[in-house]
Amino acid sequence: MAKTWRPLILTLAIVLADQLSKAWVVATIPENTVGYWFFGDFLAIVHVRNTAIAFSMGSALPIWIRLVFFVGLPVALLAAVLLIFFNGNIRLSSPTRWTLALFMGGGIGNLIDRIFRSLRVVDFISVKFYGIFGLERWPTFNIADASLVVSGILLAVLLLLEKEVERDGKEG
Repeated sequence: MAKTWRPLILTLAIVLADQLSKAWVVATIPENTVGYWFFGDFLAIVHVRNTAIAFSMGSALPIWIRLVFFVGLPVALLAAVLLIFFNGNIRLSSPTRWTLALFMGGGIGNLIDRIFRSLRVVDFISVKFYGIFGLERWPTFNIADASLVVSGILLAVLLLLEKEVERDGKEG
């Protein structure tokens, strides 16, 4: 049972790092301004608020739709992940548990903003993208966003690898 709980340390670490970094940005950088530049103009620490989801999708939606999709749906998804995580009848590999913990940390981090910052998530990491995909800068993000993206990629890779292992096992 102790091994089941260990990945939740990662969840807690992500939530703490995310919320502490956002609190620092809010306290030290005025909204809609750049606070610091690193490596020329490659990396900027800025203070912006996102009322939507990735790439500001959904910012023009009515408030009730944003509440359903940006608060209600994430709460339901996090509850489902927790049920899967602690369901004794579902066997999860250790890498899958750690990846789900990473996902939960990111989800909880942004959900805290949506609930306690009037549906406005604090974003602060801005990276130069050199015109790739027509973007001079990648959309500004935060630690929770990075956690969600990395966990999504890892989950996809794990699913592919586990399917490959299943296929190899059935053929042998």
